[in-house]
Amino acid sequence: MKILITGSNGLLGQKLVKLILDEANHQLVATARGVNRLPIPEEKYTFQSLDIINREQVLEVIAQHKPDVVIHTAAMTNVDQCELEKEGCWDLNVTAVSYIVEACELNNAFLVHLSTDFIFDGENGPYNEEAEANPISYYGESKLAAEHILEESKIDWAIARTVLVYGIAHDMSRSNIILWVKKNLEEGKEIKVVDDQLRSPTLAEDLAKGCLLISEQKAKGIFNICGSDLLTPYEMAIKTAQFFNLSTATMQKADASTFTQTAKRPPKTGLLIEKARTVLGYEPYTFDEGIAIVSEQMANN
Repeated sequence: MKILITGSNGLLGQKLVKLILDEANHQLVATARGVNRLPIPEEKYTFQSLDIINREQVLEVIAQHKPDVVIHTAAMTNVDQCELEKEGCWDLNVTAVSYIVEACELNNAFLVHLSTDFIFDGENGPYNEEAEANPISYYGESKLAAEHILEESKIDWAIARTVLVYGIAHDMSRSNIILWVKKNLEEGKEIKVVDDQLRSPTLAEDLAKGCLLISEQKAKGIFNICGSDLLTPYEMAIKTAQFFNLSTATMQKADASTFTQTAKRPPKTGLLIEKARTVLGYEPYTFDEGIAIVSEQMANN
């Protein structure tokens, strides 16, 4: 099977490339905007630069490689940035998806599209795949609009919804809650951590595994692919501190209203993963196991 990935330089993209090359006997085409930042020799796969907001480029690259499956990970995911740069957000998260769907239809490719718990308002989480969406941020609106494009298309598709992805990868500028808590507590800095929001934190390796399971089975429909724990960020921070034997004396609970953020966040999301477990055989690590995996990767790096 030939798999084409968009956003291969990103956290999920890098994990997918590694997983497919290490564990699966598939041809791989990795695409990203700009140069290849993967720390893996290109003789093992094909890399092609791709700007997903350029329709001609999208059609040309997918027609050239004719993948059996496209895993679309590229997106604008910074929630506040989406609120401030609405036109750019729509271009990347919605318009680009319409180009990818068009290219998949022309080349008979199965599309796996990444979505988010932020399509929900967070009033009655955790949510199953049939729950009614009601986004409260522009990011959430854009991701829901992209889902609708797939649902109204003629292609075979799957949507992988996920939550608060964490992990480390090569040449990554963005931090995550584990690294942030560890760094600040080690430096003795005072930190405030939200205790009135609930999420299902997702190890990037688990999300990659879920996307590959969908791809190999060409399993159609919507799947929640996330962690199994339902935790507040404060609980995640406590678990991180305990793992690294760090004092929590400088850490305080805070409610979301303490922070000035451009975009609204849903208070209680989290996603239920029974469908992914039953249909795909998906089983994620616990958050405690995830911390240990990230710690080992940090030591190896």
